[in-house]
Amino acid sequence: MAQKPGIPKGTRDFSPAEVAKRQYIISVMKHHFEAFGFQPIETPSFENYDTLMGKYGEEGDRLIFKILNSGDYLAKANDEYLTAKDSNKLTSQISEKALRYDLTVPFARYVVQHQNEIEFPFRRYQIQPVWRADRPQKGRFREFYQCDADVVGSTSLWQEAELVQLYDSVFSDLGLKGVTIKINNRKVLSGIAEVIGAKDKLIDFTVALDKLDKVGEEGVKREMLEKGIAAEAIEKVQPLFSFTGSVNDKLEQLSQLLASSEEGMKGVEELRFICEKVLELGLNQSILDLDVTLARGLNYYTGAIFEVTAPKEVAMGSIGGGGRYDDLTGIFGLKSMSGVGISFGLDRIYLVLEEMGLFPETVTEGTKALFINFGDEEAFYSMKAIKKLRSLGHKVELYPDKAKVSKQFQHADKRGITFAVLTGQEEIDKNMFTLKNLVTGTQETLPLEDLIQRLG
Repeated sequence: MAQKPGIPKGTRDFSPAEVAKRQYIISVMKHHFEAFGFQPIETPSFENYDTLMGKYGEEGDRLIFKILNSGDYLAKANDEYLTAKDSNKLTSQISEKALRYDLTVPFARYVVQHQNEIEFPFRRYQIQPVWRADRPQKGRFREFYQCDADVVGSTSLWQEAELVQLYDSVFSDLGLKGVTIKINNRKVLSGIAEVIGAKDKLIDFTVALDKLDKVGEEGVKREMLEKGIAAEAIEKVQPLFSFTGSVNDKLEQLSQLLASSEEGMKGVEELRFICEKVLELGLNQSILDLDVTLARGLNYYTGAIFEVTAPKEVAMGSIGGGGRYDDLTGIFGLKSMSGVGISFGLDRIYLVLEEMGLFPETVTEGTKALFINFGDEEAFYSMKAIKKLRSLGHKVELYPDKAKVSKQFQHADKRGITFAVLTGQEEIDKNMFTLKNLVTGTQETLPLEDLIQRLG
């Protein structure tokens, strides 16, 4: 007996209705991306191994899907590594390519490779799938789409202010009220690490802090201890877990905490500029919040960092994130090319809209009318009308086979098609069409011009 086929964990098939809803979200994003002056690009689904590795921190590197070399992939493998079963050293020898983990690093590679063709500052958006060898769970998949908007070639903090507005514009258009756009700054985190005497443990500090929502305060402290951060230093971090008040209140508390750190104070001033400008310009439906525990455990952020969370009534992780990366292109040989970008989590946004019932009914509207097939002569008569209707933007189709009328009606019902058009010999002789409403059961015979109006 043939084995029942399946798909890998963390991946999904999408039905026509699901694809229509996903395309609706993407169309809203594209509209606002382009309204803000962003241009589309695409990059390959896989990159060279060295392009991706070492850009996401130890945990990120572990989640990158590596692609085995074609043919005898062990031919170049070191015998010593094979005998020792040293997978870390073997990987780079048997895998020269890897599936992209995100869109930001490939974008940095794109900028360096095409720098002579690009007009800077360069605003790009990119909507493509990415892959991560993560543990699948609700809202977390191994294959998913990212929708990114980045600006490179400018250090202006107005870019950050605009990206907050872009988030707000997209989510407001999708009908999401109460989305929280969290902001912090890596310089602030560096300053905190400096003030508590753990500057040499900055990466360990931020990776642990980034897990606050997942493991809680005690879990974060426990991981910091395990990473070698002193208990006295962790005690000094305690105020971070209880920062309250407005954005301005939190900025004042940060200023006091980081008064002795030049880098930390620079981060505070950057946050102050962005937050003040955003709040003065105003947001439509979103909430801006300064979250001093927001760390986003990625090595390449150097300034502002963002994370977007869904409205409180929906239990979902982040639905977007991003930040400033002043030296990302430097790893590919292009120095002094500052960039800042944000990402929208399409799959999680879909789940939020679904749970909150925010998809417009028109999104999944398919074929409006099914022409019943009585035979070749009748089908040809129908096709002439179908051609005209389609040219006017109507979604109509002909049932492909001459079958029992009841079977064709059942097909229309299962497809959710509202109307059936009958074109028998009598209709052909009179140059008419019989339009039947499959919901109410009513029908009428009318000329093509009136049929066009009825289906409008």
